[in-house]
Amino acid sequence: MNGLRRRLLLATGVAALVGAHALRARAAPATHTVTIDAFEFKPPTLTVKQGDVVLWRNADPVPHTATAPGTFDSGPIAAGAAWRYTAAKKGRFDYVCTLHTTMKGVLVVE
Repeated sequence: MNGLRRRLLLATGVAALVGAHALRARAAPATHTVTIDAFEFKPPTLTVKQGDVVLWRNADPVPHTATAPGTFDSGPIAAGAAWRYTAAKKGRFDYVCTLHTTMKGVLVVE
């Protein structure tokens, strides 16, 4: 095998390995849970990666919302129910329960 052909084969093999590694490095989206309990979002601030799923689970006996105006709005989440949101856009999103406006949380998407 001549030198040029050998270098091309090596370069192609390295590129294929790098590409395969990049595909493996992208982790599957994670799911994070915010529990609504005692009229609080727990945790009050959650940091996730773009593409991750956030699940708000209502452990209170009354409905709540998770609403970041212009970004997401769960609508009423019934007692014992849950709502999921896929974090599509990077940024900091302050959210509130529109039914109980003292309830506030922050979602940070990296």
